[in-house]
Amino acid sequence: QEDIKPFDVNAKSAVLMDAHTGTVLYAKNASDALPPASVTKVMTLLLIMEAIDEGNLSLQDKVSVSEYAASMGGSQVYLEPFEEMIVEDLLKSVVIASANDAAVALAEKVGGSEEAFVNRMNERAAELGMESTHFENVTGLDDDVENHTLSALDIALVSRELITKHPAILQYSSIWMDTIRDGAFGLSNTNRLIRFYSGATGLKTGSTSKAGFCISATACRDGMHLIAVIMGSETRDIRNAAATQLLDWGFANY
Repeated sequence: QEDIKPFDVNAKSAVLMDAHTGTVLYAKNASDALPPASVTKVMTLLLIMEAIDEGNLSLQDKVSVSEYAASMGGSQVYLEPFEEMIVEDLLKSVVIASANDAAVALAEKVGGSEEAFVNRMNERAAELGMESTHFENVTGLDDDVENHTLSALDIALVSRELITKHPAILQYSSIWMDTIRDGAFGLSNTNRLIRFYSGATGLKTGSTSKAGFCISATACRDGMHLIAVIMGSETRDIRNAAATQLLDWGFANY
């Protein structure tokens, strides 16, 4: 499965998977362990959605933001220490705007601490057969991590688990623009495919200088849901074009 490559895409690694069957339709360096940037949050979101669907967390629950969560850099919604926000707005902030502060606030709410939540992320990865995965945080921020990695295949596996078992996530990941704080703060989707690709449903983008530009891009047409994972592209536009190329090919050929 390491390489099923009828053509090349401009990325370090890539996978195209049929979400319904789990069949890998395209693979390039599929098992290479690479920095995933914010695509990390697919696992964070899976654990949050599992907590919601198991009844351990409600969308209307209030979360009091810790000083630690509020201190996250990178993409954020500028949470203040001790600010209260409902789970649904934090979830939207993570899915749409890739907010690191909101991701940590939710992880602390569900796991008690980021560390405990990260342990659960690694356990869940093992359960899903994600063999190149090692999580050190819930965000994918990689300035001070030693070995925070995922492979394109692993990202496809966790993305499949999220969208097939918890399809409610797609209500959020397919939003182009929304607001939190009663309309005072705007969210716009980091995934441009939501606006520009027919059938796009999600799911998560990521970029850092270490990781390059990454995405888990999901799209559904005529009842077929595909997951295209791109890792290590040089620019946002190259990444988006590579994901589009994979999805187009998948819909045309299967």
